[in-house]
Amino acid sequence: MSGTSASSTGGAGTGLRADRVSRTAGGALVLDGVTLAPRPGTLTGLLGPNGSGKSTLLRLLAGVLAPDAGVVTLDGDPLGSVPRRALARRVAVVEQHADTQVDLTVADAVRLGRIPHRRAWSPATAADEEAVRSALARTGLSGLAHRTWRTLSGGERQRVQIARALAQEPRELLLDEPTNHLDIQHQLDLLALVSGLRLTCVVALHDLNLAAMHCDHLVVLREGRVVAAGPVRDVLTERLVADVYGVRATVTRPGPDGRPHVRFLGTARGEAAPAE
Repeated sequence: MSGTSASSTGGAGTGLRADRVSRTAGGALVLDGVTLAPRPGTLTGLLGPNGSGKSTLLRLLAGVLAPDAGVVTLDGDPLGSVPRRALARRVAVVEQHADTQVDLTVADAVRLGRIPHRRAWSPATAADEEAVRSALARTGLSGLAHRTWRTLSGGERQRVQIARALAQEPRELLLDEPTNHLDIQHQLDLLALVSGLRLTCVVALHDLNLAAMHCDHLVVLREGRVVAAGPVRDVLTERLVADVYGVRATVTRPGPDGRPHVRFLGTARGEAAPAE
């Protein structure tokens, strides 16, 4: 399914999309003809084993990397032609790991999200400070605003990065494994927050059940190619779990909305995939 569209857009040429993008690294093909067109205002989950190309695809969408073939566009314009400041106002990124050599306070770290909205050396405006206060409140960090970075746990640091991205006031939000280092409650809270933002969000995840609970659409990568894409209930099947992850599982749909739940049974290597 190389080159398969993950979902339709709200209109031709609108939003952030990748069209048949490929990328090599160290002589190896990391992405092979992938198309991703997330619907505006929805949460698209990127799934796949380690090394399947999820992080690389996010970096292409963010403009951090350029594709070797294909094109990434924003509202129909190639990403390379969009001014960096304009792109930063529009697209926010939360990386898998973040650190700083400067021991900033939580509030100051979140204020970094306002840089694309300010001229060089200009003081913060009332709108800047309101965006920071709102981002802190939405991520449950208001009480930690004056704490310093080095005193934070890994999960708290990740929430600060989410808050910094929200202070940026983007329309598109890209997240690479944002639930790493978080306990179960904060994983659920964080993805509930992201899914309720009404932004166009693309999030790379390892946890299939978290993806099933919170995503609107799923795109599954294996060895740099799209092997499945579509609504959660259509994509997340026993056969897919066996084929992509090499794990036997039962997939049930216990809730009233029919969202799937995966129960893992053991390795499927060398065994036939379960029948649908």
